[in-house]
Amino acid sequence: MSRPNFKVMSQKDLQAYVLAHRDDREAFYAYVDKLHAEANWIEMPPLESPEDLDNYPEFVERIRKNSDDNS
Repeated sequence: MSRPNFKVMSQKDLQAYVLAHRDDREAFYAYVDKLHAEANWIEMPPLESPEDLDNYPEFVERIRKNSDDNS
């Protein structure tokens, strides 16, 4: 069986592959490299309380969107 080309896989497909093949270090490192290269995360300081989320509407919206996409 041939190995997939991790460089051409989407972030979502590569994530699924890594979760299905947890012992594949090459795939894991390719996934981390892709996360770093795409840098599509939102940085924010640690929350002190759940109410702090009100200060980060873009983060809450992204979580809601991801939740809706996975439903």
